[in-house]
Amino acid sequence: MRERAGVLYAAVLWAVAVSVVYTQSTGVQLDLQTYHEVEYAGYDGWYNNRAHPEWGIADSPLTRRLPSHYQDGVYHPSGWDRPNPRTLSELTMKGVTGMGSFRNRSALLTFFGQQVVEEVLDAQRPGCPREYFNIQIPKGDPEYDPDGRGGREIPLLRSRYDMRITGFSPNFPRQQLNEITAYLDGGLMYGVSKAWADALRLLSSDRRGRLASCTDQKIPGCVRDMFPAYNTIGLPMANPPPPRDHFLKSSRRFFKLGNPRGNENPFLLTFGVLWFRWHNYIADQIAAKHADWSDERVFNEARKWVIATHQKIVLYDWLPDFLGAARRPTTYTGYKSSIHPGVTHVFQSAAMRWGHTIVPPGVFRRSRVKQDGTCEFRNTTIHTSPHTSGKYFHGVRTCNSFWNSVDPHEEGFKYDDVSPFDGVEEFLLGMSSQVTEQEDNIITEDLRGRVFGPLEFSRRDLMAINIQRGRDHGLPDYNTARAEFGLPKRQTFAEINPWLFNGNNVAHGPQLLQDIEAFAMNNSFTPDNCDIWVCGLLETTEAGPGELFGAIIKDQFERIRDGDRFWFENTKNGLFTTGEVEQIMNITLFDIIKSVTNITDADMQPNPFITTGSPCPQPYQLSETLMEPCTPDRVDYNATFKRETFDYFTGSAASYILSFLALGVFTVGCVAVLIYMARSRQKREAMERNKQRKSHLSTKASKDGATIFLATEHVGKREPNRSVQVKLGTGKEIKVMNDRGKLLRTIDLRHHTQLVLYVEADRHRTLMAVHVPKEYDLVLNFEYVEDRDNALMQIEEFLGSVEVGRRRQEMKSKDLMAAIVTKSDRQKQLERFFRIIFAQAFKEEKAREDITTYNPKDAKDVLTCELTRAEFAESLSMKPDSLFVEQMFNLVDKDGSGYINFREFLDVIVIFAKGNPDEKAKLMFDMYDVDGDGSLSRDEFKNMLKSMMDMVNTEVEQAELDMLVDSMMAEGGVQDKQQMTLQDFINILGEHKQALSNAALNLGANVLRPGEAAPGAGRHQTVIKRENAPLRARKTIIRAYQGRDEGNGLASARPSRRIGEGLKVDTLKERKYTSNPVIQKFNAFKRYVQNYRLHIFWLTLYTLVTIGIFAERAYYYSVEREHAGLRRIAGYGVTVTRGAASGMMWAYSVILITMCRNTITHMRETFLHLYIPFDSAITMHKIIAMTALFFTVMHCIGHAINFYHISTQTADDLTCLFRDFFHYSDELPKFHYWLYATTTGMTGVLLVLVLAVMYVFATQYARRYVFKAFWLTHNLYPTMYILTVVHGSGNLVQEPFFYYFLLGPLILFTLDKLVSMSRKKVEIPVVKAEHLPSNVVTLKFKRPTNFDYKSGQWVRIASAALGSDEYHPFTLTSAPHEDTLSLHIRAVGPWTNNLRKTYDPAKMLPDFGYPKVFVDGPYGEGHQDWYRFPVAVLIGGGIGVTPFAAILKDIVQKSAQGAKFNCKKVYFLWVTRTQKQFEWLTDIIREVEEKDKNDLVSVHIFITQFYQKFDLRTTMLYICERHFQRISGRSLFTGLSSITHFGRPNFESFFDTLQDEHPEVNTFGVFSCGPPPMTYSADKACAEMNKVDGASFLHHFENF
Repeated sequence: MRERAGVLYAAVLWAVAVSVVYTQSTGVQLDLQTYHEVEYAGYDGWYNNRAHPEWGIADSPLTRRLPSHYQDGVYHPSGWDRPNPRTLSELTMKGVTGMGSFRNRSALLTFFGQQVVEEVLDAQRPGCPREYFNIQIPKGDPEYDPDGRGGREIPLLRSRYDMRITGFSPNFPRQQLNEITAYLDGGLMYGVSKAWADALRLLSSDRRGRLASCTDQKIPGCVRDMFPAYNTIGLPMANPPPPRDHFLKSSRRFFKLGNPRGNENPFLLTFGVLWFRWHNYIADQIAAKHADWSDERVFNEARKWVIATHQKIVLYDWLPDFLGAARRPTTYTGYKSSIHPGVTHVFQSAAMRWGHTIVPPGVFRRSRVKQDGTCEFRNTTIHTSPHTSGKYFHGVRTCNSFWNSVDPHEEGFKYDDVSPFDGVEEFLLGMSSQVTEQEDNIITEDLRGRVFGPLEFSRRDLMAINIQRGRDHGLPDYNTARAEFGLPKRQTFAEINPWLFNGNNVAHGPQLLQDIEAFAMNNSFTPDNCDIWVCGLLETTEAGPGELFGAIIKDQFERIRDGDRFWFENTKNGLFTTGEVEQIMNITLFDIIKSVTNITDADMQPNPFITTGSPCPQPYQLSETLMEPCTPDRVDYNATFKRETFDYFTGSAASYILSFLALGVFTVGCVAVLIYMARSRQKREAMERNKQRKSHLSTKASKDGATIFLATEHVGKREPNRSVQVKLGTGKEIKVMNDRGKLLRTIDLRHHTQLVLYVEADRHRTLMAVHVPKEYDLVLNFEYVEDRDNALMQIEEFLGSVEVGRRRQEMKSKDLMAAIVTKSDRQKQLERFFRIIFAQAFKEEKAREDITTYNPKDAKDVLTCELTRAEFAESLSMKPDSLFVEQMFNLVDKDGSGYINFREFLDVIVIFAKGNPDEKAKLMFDMYDVDGDGSLSRDEFKNMLKSMMDMVNTEVEQAELDMLVDSMMAEGGVQDKQQMTLQDFINILGEHKQALSNAALNLGANVLRPGEAAPGAGRHQTVIKRENAPLRARKTIIRAYQGRDEGNGLASARPSRRIGEGLKVDTLKERKYTSNPVIQKFNAFKRYVQNYRLHIFWLTLYTLVTIGIFAERAYYYSVEREHAGLRRIAGYGVTVTRGAASGMMWAYSVILITMCRNTITHMRETFLHLYIPFDSAITMHKIIAMTALFFTVMHCIGHAINFYHISTQTADDLTCLFRDFFHYSDELPKFHYWLYATTTGMTGVLLVLVLAVMYVFATQYARRYVFKAFWLTHNLYPTMYILTVVHGSGNLVQEPFFYYFLLGPLILFTLDKLVSMSRKKVEIPVVKAEHLPSNVVTLKFKRPTNFDYKSGQWVRIASAALGSDEYHPFTLTSAPHEDTLSLHIRAVGPWTNNLRKTYDPAKMLPDFGYPKVFVDGPYGEGHQDWYRFPVAVLIGGGIGVTPFAAILKDIVQKSAQGAKFNCKKVYFLWVTRTQKQFEWLTDIIREVEEKDKNDLVSVHIFITQFYQKFDLRTTMLYICERHFQRISGRSLFTGLSSITHFGRPNFESFFDTLQDEHPEVNTFGVFSCGPPPMTYSADKACAEMNKVDGASFLHHFENF
């Protein structure tokens, strides 16, 4: 059935089309008499007037026939003293419609007038940037404010104006633009540009000169070129939202016309299609007569004739009927080049809008006259009125057809349920028969309150808009306009139009006048402050427009005609012959209609502009009450508000939230990935260690018969678990060791009869705990249940074998965790233990107060607490298996219980707190009197010394130890004795015994310092100082020795060779500065400025420039662009984002300079180093990076706000703001469009992602644990710069100017990078590799040609075996005079560990050698400037000694050559845990001592096994060191002449002494390299010393 219906439907359409063709064959036949080429009228109006080529052109200013009346004389709208436009609309233009025209003007005349306006005038486009000139809605307005809320407005945008020269001064007030030409030149049919016209054409050689039709597009149902082609190519047709539907529709539904607004309503569209058909009708005739003419010429000739016929009909047919016969245009007398054809403001904003009063609320559609002489008036259907719930009406309602113009026309050929008809034909017939609205002041509600508007205000009052538009254009008042046109002014409203107000012609006239006068009396409203549109409309009579509007309209059209060089009657332009002009004069609109439709003389009167003589008069006068209601009203429902609103953010909320949430999650994800990678690396390393441990566990167990298993120990809730080895035996003990076999804990089972084993019975069943009374429990977790069960079985078997009872108790995981005592819990208990101990020993009041805060249970736990051997050793910061610990523990454990109870520990503390030197000496003596016979043998004395050396990991040759013992015993006078008594031991101590009187004890939570008095205490009273986190920050326990020569601050004759030189580590002297904190801070500030003046200058300069760059853009967008569109929309968000964007561009550009390593290294050797702190390049790099990050975050936050505001704007406003970003008129750009569908948005997202990755992986944590990831992500900077350039090129807000900042730094960086790349390509062979203690590997490789460097500089190396693109920085340890380059690299990370494995001498193949390396450098740093200071202090810690190794070698070389130094003294402080840690440095120091003839270098070695210099453990070591120095002239421990100290250096004390040693020095250079705690201590000491009125200390440090 459907197929048969389709065939029938096509047949009917064909019949209609054939009928049309037949009619056309009897239509107008042109007699073409022009065969030569002529100058055709242009599209845009240029050079129509040769003397003034810009007159009347498209996009030219409207002309002023009246003086402007802007409030400020320039641009502020007029009408500030006039009533509200909406009020005037309600007052003067409201009324009942449905009354016909006095002169029987037809609806066709009305809507033909609209297409005439569209031909000469288009000033509807709003300005850019947008300027809202909204209309205030009176409170309680029945349609727009029925709830009386108030504060509502009708949105209105001010018109575009000439921004080039107008609107700046009263001499050039704002002039609005007419976007089309002022001429009747076919812009309505062809557009105002050649490109637009070409888009309408068929461009076919077969069908020459034609405009394209929907038939050419093969649209189903559209046959025989009945309608223009659809807008499938997306011409920018006007496309507001249809108010009936209240949503945007695609402009592709429209027909392509020359007039962008030609699809506004179906009546206007009817004339657009009519002219389309007329053009093709003429083109076919021309093509048929001139087969040799091209498509272009045929088109232009047809266009010429269409324009001419349109000109004739407008001026000589329509205009007289519109204005009235009395205002017929004057006779044409020829073209006048002096006449300006421009459209005037008053014509545009007032006079030509008179046609609104005769617009009907709807239009009839009717058929041709039937054979019986009747006509059929067509009803609407569901296709034209889908909102009327099945109720249909005769007329097509005007208000509901806005921008649904195509629907009534498509109804005739598109739908199967409607019989085919020609919509153009029926509309023409209907309009010709329909009497239009009466000529009066009343405007139909379709325009006055129901005209289309934007989505946020779907129905507006066009009359209020007319008034407001006149004010926008600066129109003066009504009387001023009359005076300018030579008309008398009106003094009262009654004088304006007696015909209207007398009641004889218009029934409502008297009431209208009465209402106006009443309003005028209360609101100071007179004709002198009446808008032209309002009072001009009141002049309306039955003849048409009143005096003022009639004069304006007549003047305008005559000027258009007389000022048009291409007017059809101008025979001098050569367009037409006289005969052709006569033909044109004889062509009427009715002739054209008959030529292109099926309409005949019997169907329509000859003059369709007047209904008189119509063969089918209208059945009744259409009114609002007889038609469907305007939406939002419905047939059976009246809406409260007569407009609908819209939230433009709709559809953006989800993408807005999710996008920013995703960016945040991505950043957090980067952090999570970083942590995961770091932990994965740690896990892999742990697995590797476990593998190694497992591989060697069997070997270990076989040696001593002990059982070892692996587990993870739970230390505490907030402490990380640790991998341990649990060793069962040998003997009656359980040992817990770390991965490397270091003993962590020993559980002595000799004092236990039974242990309880807690076993997890639920969850994973991998947890167990060994409950140890008086100690903390051993809580173990295993990877698998089987591993735990095996370990449990082994423990039980072991306990059985050593005769210790065991009891297994299965528990839930939760109960198990609640029952155990962890190491963390035990530490808290011990902390309270120590506090109470010292409170009791020293009667410390504060500590006593702390005791009172404990509850009885905690106090009892503390008092009954007993220390194990391991805990005692840990409190001494020593190994549990140390001989010293064993001897001390046995001495204190008087009851031999294996634990030290509260009383035992208190007794020994009292000795140190109150005992005399003899008592303390006896304590030491008793410790090593193993058999307790009251004497020490020579071997026991040696064991004492060995145990103390063992504490600091020091080894001494046996011969040297024997020599030392003999010397000491000889000095004590007991050289002949094999056994020494206590008195002999005291004699050996000799003069050092008195040092014991100052012995101090630091254990756990307290520090005992002898000789330091509390406020109000005596000088020799011992004071306890409390410290935080005591058990995690170990301090030295007993400080007992200080030589006199170390306290006097005097240097010996050879201070660098002898103990006792001026270097002071501990001795504190009276300060040289006031205790006034203000003066201290001032001195510190003064020294800081003095030392870092260059840094402060450049940092300040950078900061000021950055602030200036930010402020310039911020000011520009806050002040200079205050009224710009985006600024008005987003407020100060634009200010922030643009300022931040400039700050980012500056920071990301200048940061490249800090990356030019080669340039910096070269420049620092020039005089510029005096003015630029090149050594702070990395610090500056970080500062700039943080500045860039700050601006980036600010930019992103600002755009989060801006994009929200942008997403709430209308599509047209956004088109204005972002002209380079195209979107279709039916698309509302949502947030996701701006973010993901624009170049700027997408690159911005990518930039945030890239920067998030770069910054997250640039943290210290990342560099420490996943350096390769840091390196790879940091090398994303080229991507970042490319994205930044593309980001700016999107032109979203401003022209890109990133290159202004980037170009210079980028060129410099590129050149610098090329230098590095040239070096990186050279493979350098490694000549020697050596593994040293402390996981250090030494690499020696050939020195490249022209490789010049200075001691203290560094290079970046890559290994061919590990990847030629991964470079890591290391300091050169070779000196400049050496033929090879050497590096000492400590294996602490993945790359350095792999490097150590790669360059393993044991694995080297002789035939192949070591893998080659790539070297990039050298690069300079501050350490190489040591020679610039008169006194330089070099401080090296750990592997941080590497730069100083090269410096010391350099010093040796230059000293041997007798070179002169600016530096007069160098102090080298080597801080190391043991002197065995970096034995290779010892050889360098020894060489320095041998060759340093000028006593330039003073070396001090600090063994940091203990934190403080003097200690009960180290007292004997100092005594031994002193004796050995006296007899051999070198250190017992290092073999060097340098001084060896035990403990960490007191930098502040040392720097204080330096000032006494070198009083003539004003600035000391301090250079440190090592772990952060050490460099921080040195930096803090320098800061303290800079508070002194004296020399300043300038500190340069590097951390690793």
